[in-house]
Amino acid sequence: MSLTSLPGPKARHYIARDHAVISPSYPRSHPFVMDHGRGVEVWDVDGNRFLDFAAGIAVVSTGHSHPQVVKAIQEQAEKFIHISSDFYHPKWIELAEYINRIAPFDEDAVCFMTNSGTGAIETAIKLARYYTGRTEFIGFLGGFHGRTVGSLAFTASKSSYHRGFLPLMPGVTHIPYPNPYRPVLQSLPGEPYGQTVVRYLEQEVFAKLVPPDSVAGIIVEPVLGEGGYVVPAPGFFPALRDLCDRYGILLIVDEVQSGVGRTGKWWGIQHFGVEPDMICIAKGIASGMPLGVMAARKHLVTWPKGSHGNTYGGNPLSCAAALATLQLIENGYMQNAAAVGQYALQRLREIMECHPSIGDVRGLGLMIGVEFVKDQTTKEPAETLRDRVVELCFEKGLIVLGCSTNVIRVSPPLCITYEEIDEGLEIFEAAIEQAEDELYPHLVSRPGGTHP
Repeated sequence: MSLTSLPGPKARHYIARDHAVISPSYPRSHPFVMDHGRGVEVWDVDGNRFLDFAAGIAVVSTGHSHPQVVKAIQEQAEKFIHISSDFYHPKWIELAEYINRIAPFDEDAVCFMTNSGTGAIETAIKLARYYTGRTEFIGFLGGFHGRTVGSLAFTASKSSYHRGFLPLMPGVTHIPYPNPYRPVLQSLPGEPYGQTVVRYLEQEVFAKLVPPDSVAGIIVEPVLGEGGYVVPAPGFFPALRDLCDRYGILLIVDEVQSGVGRTGKWWGIQHFGVEPDMICIAKGIASGMPLGVMAARKHLVTWPKGSHGNTYGGNPLSCAAALATLQLIENGYMQNAAAVGQYALQRLREIMECHPSIGDVRGLGLMIGVEFVKDQTTKEPAETLRDRVVELCFEKGLIVLGCSTNVIRVSPPLCITYEEIDEGLEIFEAAIEQAEDELYPHLVSRPGGTHP
């Protein structure tokens, strides 16, 4: 059911005050001013209830204000809030030990704690250069790795992120991400598209642009995030791992959005049967407290004291929240993400059958993308329709976020129930139907919602 007069009077008041004192660079998606939240539900300052299928950009993995996470933060705050990385504290050590146990490689893991995902990427860039003595990197078109100077050089999901900040950090060459829905390279007969991308890297980029013995690392998302929630084509990661091994290149996996149980496994890379050399973690690791982690194979972490550091990394409150979060995910929420995510995928594919504006539905666990097109054959992106669906969802009580130009991501908290998925997808389909009727009525034949 549509909510009335959004934003409400209190929300409008806060938004006006925000505009007067907050940087306009923030990409606000909705006129939503939050008052409180519990689990998958959130309420604005005017008392309107919404289902949250964005989870703070896949951050509140255990739901809003989970009691066990809140208790862990409170108990730590009563002891001390900050000590800095010049000293030691138990939660920091316990968290690193936990990550060592669940890291996606057999070798022991060594952690560097940061405040964010972009901080974890910056750490990986520096460590890769230090360990290998090399300067160059490979990134992927569509990738998003942050907005600080080093990570921004890898981010290639929107040119607007670069506008006004060129030239970027040198040494990064981008190649196509292995998007099976929108392939841009020509495969050989019988060649899986994932292998095609790696062959292009070796035969074209390494042969003509960047000598492989100059490449320190390849930074890649197991599932493309901001670039469209794209699951890579078959054959990609095994071929990439083999290439890295042959040329002594570090495989650095950005698990900032795909990690910590979101895909139904601890790490997105675990769906593809290969082990990385480093992983970058943030977002869902601490249920909303600011924390990032770079975890690397122990033999790589050879840099000396003072070569990298920060003030707030490993903050005691964030570490306490992370430990509670990881326990909740391990003890049920990760399994829930796999099961409810599979159910949501099935439901969305059923919705797709009735709506010609949906070109593709893909995902792992509760990291699901729905791509909108003007024509299912030509796959021309339906950007305006996507934006209208996001807007209508909000008006009807569902918070979703877009990614790429024409994709909506479904990334609710990992504690979501089947009933909440059904409630949210009912709103989602109603928004799609209304947007189709408004913008592309010639595409739809109703009743029945069948293809024309």
